[in-house]
Amino acid sequence: MVSLPSFLVVSLILFLAGITVMIARKNVIAILLGIELILNAAALNFAAYTRFINNNLDGHIMSLFIIIIAAAEAAVGLAIVIRFYQIRESIHIDDATQLQS
Repeated sequence: MVSLPSFLVVSLILFLAGITVMIARKNVIAILLGIELILNAAALNFAAYTRFINNNLDGHIMSLFIIIIAAAEAAVGLAIVIRFYQIRESIHIDDATQLQS
């Protein structure tokens, strides 16, 4: 049987991997993948706590909501990246600072 701390360790590893990817990479797509990892860690936490503590559907519904938000974020983020690539012919985050003016 898998216990709650096991789920929390996996969630922590996912969260730290997402933070590491977001900080270390200059690629916009890699940063979006880091955000996806962080959202998946949050969804796993909700599902695990609901399974082991409350034993109702609230956390599972919140996990589904997070997955839906993550899918929408990926679609909108990739659309922005595609348009940014069409304008700048680059997907590096350093080139995005020039778009402020």
